[in-house]
Amino acid sequence: MADKKAQLTIEGLDEAIDLPIYSGTTGPDVIDVRGLINAGYFTYDPGFVSTASCESGITYIDGANGILLHRGYPIDQLAKNSNHIELCYLLLNGELPTAEQYADFESRIRNHTMVHEQIANFFKGFRRDAHPMAVMCGVAGALSAFYHDNLDITQEYDRQVSAIRLVAKMPTLAAMCYKYNIGQPFMYPRNDLSYAENFLYMMFGTPCEEYVPNPVFAKAMDRIFMLHADHEQNASTSTVRLAGSTGANPFACISAGIAALWGPAHGGANEAVLAMLSEIGDDSEENIQRFVDRAKDREDPFRLMGFGHRVYRNFDPRAKVMKETCDEVLGELGLGDDPQLKIAKRLEQIALEDDFFIERKLYPNVDFYSGIILKAMGVPTNMFTVIFAMARTIGWVSHWNEMITNGVRIGRPRQLYTGQPQRDYPEKK
Repeated sequence: MADKKAQLTIEGLDEAIDLPIYSGTTGPDVIDVRGLINAGYFTYDPGFVSTASCESGITYIDGANGILLHRGYPIDQLAKNSNHIELCYLLLNGELPTAEQYADFESRIRNHTMVHEQIANFFKGFRRDAHPMAVMCGVAGALSAFYHDNLDITQEYDRQVSAIRLVAKMPTLAAMCYKYNIGQPFMYPRNDLSYAENFLYMMFGTPCEEYVPNPVFAKAMDRIFMLHADHEQNASTSTVRLAGSTGANPFACISAGIAALWGPAHGGANEAVLAMLSEIGDDSEENIQRFVDRAKDREDPFRLMGFGHRVYRNFDPRAKVMKETCDEVLGELGLGDDPQLKIAKRLEQIALEDDFFIERKLYPNVDFYSGIILKAMGVPTNMFTVIFAMARTIGWVSHWNEMITNGVRIGRPRQLYTGQPQRDYPEKK
């Protein structure tokens, strides 16, 4: 039932329209505008920035206060005390697992990491120089052609199997995209490694010699997975939900999410950080300051990427944890003579000390630090968004599962039509 109601008075209508108002667990109340259609109206909200498209109990963001909760748990607490597999269980099932539940869930993930051998042949249809995200979109969608035995989305068991398969196989597919791009042989997953270790092994290992994942790198990669696992109703998650509302299979829905994530306005932020560092180029103090001055100049189109956040108007709660991880990785490697990393560290220092950035709350965000970490670990820039997609898979599939479980109505946004009114086709002479 509605907690309150609003009344909308429209010029020309004799009676006001009653609109129910609902309160969630936390966050702003929402006005139910579905009754407007009975009066011949609907709302206009480009980008859906003022529209709650669904009801969800998975993730909550308070951008004004820098809060990100997964199932009620603050992201910084999860990142410091949990791991990606436990977070996957939490997002998918709603509660932290018991020791027995965790062991069972982790075992199921571990034993579903291999992909059908014929998928290797599927890769051969792509050009070697294709962008890994282009390949990832196609291969993820094609999983339904290889795993079509548990695709009855009305059955909870089938949805759970699909979720397990997606979380388990995405690192394998991501590593295959990388190996195919650089012309190296695919590396089969190893069940004796952790989730993050296994990904690093499949990315950087070769049949020629033994590869032992660096534990600092594995911890950093696990943190990257956790901090990108879900972010409420963003563009790619909304895409997955909209595709899923048609009854499409989960692999097709996740492929749609990957395509949406590929957009530079969404998943390409950490790539943009590296592009910015390349543009700055020279790591001298004078040159870095010149670019900082340009960023302060409203007439100059140059922008410092990785500072501030569209959602978080205060600070990105993920950034503090990611900064600690960044420092650990750089400490493990030694900063060395890499000019891009020197530029990045100097920009970070300026942003945290300069009044211009402090007053505007332009703090380094999670994309700034994750870009530096991936660069330092030797991950090529064109793989950044692929790793983001791999991390976000659990968020996508959790929202998809929640939507199907709660009952779904096919998505059908409306429009404000501004085209030609009805007109007659001209007679031909």
